[in-house]
Amino acid sequence: MSAGVKQSERIQSIDALRGFDMLCIIFLDHFFRNLHRGVDTPVTGFLANQFTHPEWYGFHFYDIIMPLFLFVVGAVIPYSLSKIQKGSQNLRPLYLRLGRRFLLLFFLGWIVQGNLLDLDSGTFAIFSNTLQAIAVGYVVASLAYVHMSRKGRYILFVVCLILYALILTVPNVPGMGRSEILPDRSFAIYFDRLVMGGWDDGTQYSWLLTGLGFAATTLSGLFAGEIIREGVDRPKVVRTLLIWGVAGVALGLVWGIWHPIVKKLWTSSFVLFLSGICFLLLALFYWIIDVKGYKRWVFPLKVIGMNAITAYVLSHVINFRVVSEYIVYGLEQYMPALYPAITSVAGFGLLYLLLWYMYRNGTFVRV
Repeated sequence: MSAGVKQSERIQSIDALRGFDMLCIIFLDHFFRNLHRGVDTPVTGFLANQFTHPEWYGFHFYDIIMPLFLFVVGAVIPYSLSKIQKGSQNLRPLYLRLGRRFLLLFFLGWIVQGNLLDLDSGTFAIFSNTLQAIAVGYVVASLAYVHMSRKGRYILFVVCLILYALILTVPNVPGMGRSEILPDRSFAIYFDRLVMGGWDDGTQYSWLLTGLGFAATTLSGLFAGEIIREGVDRPKVVRTLLIWGVAGVALGLVWGIWHPIVKKLWTSSFVLFLSGICFLLLALFYWIIDVKGYKRWVFPLKVIGMNAITAYVLSHVINFRVVSEYIVYGLEQYMPALYPAITSVAGFGLLYLLLWYMYRNGTFVRV
């Protein structure tokens, strides 16, 4: 498996942002929850709550993680596929690569959250993971980049949002009436259960028709990648990213008055709002790293970001916190309340050492 973007072409702010995203999901979420259990203060309670998802409506910081993953995947497309777009070469290798990545990401999603390793059809879920959402968004955005004009891609983005909003509000749900953005009353969830039957994930998350939202989120990252790649004046790039970010957040909030922001359904207002936040985060990272030149602090995030999928899969398949207990178990007698937080730190340390070793040896796993 090889990288799609040459090292010399990589934008460090994008790698750092990917690393930050992964840091949140492989460490900070369970660390803050365990820390709060140990010290139980208003500050730790707030942080722990922000690293959970709302039951339905609203927004927590943790809601950024999955959209940012898709956004960053889209941001590198203008770098990895630029030569293919400009050339008139045979596109068959591209289609094969896209198909291979789609299948690999789905397979890894089955391992991580689809219960494939249970070897039990009763617990298996066909579509239930971030990696599978990335597979859908990546393929759609890549094909759009190769085959459509920039204006066409913007139109596709808008069509995805409007079409999905109509799907969530216009059709009838058998036995329920008109589809609503509510648990068990959404046509998207009904459609998932209809198609996947007993192999759906049994949650209130939607996946199949939500592919329109996944595609739109990845396209928004593609737009950001084009802004950076084509920008000669870096301060102007930052301003452009900020404008797009503010516009996305504002439009998402305004549309959210009538079409609520709900992560579990990945509503169109959620796509706009979170894409706006992703633009703002990228603007911040790009300004600090690529404009101001503050790069030394980036290294730890790059170690994670350059092997993001490896970090994600390993953190879900191997419980590094349990492994770390074989090393730090002696501390429990002295700090029992903080021991869960300590194992979070130690477990992350083990995973980070593995990622650092891969980074130092130039081993970058790409699907």
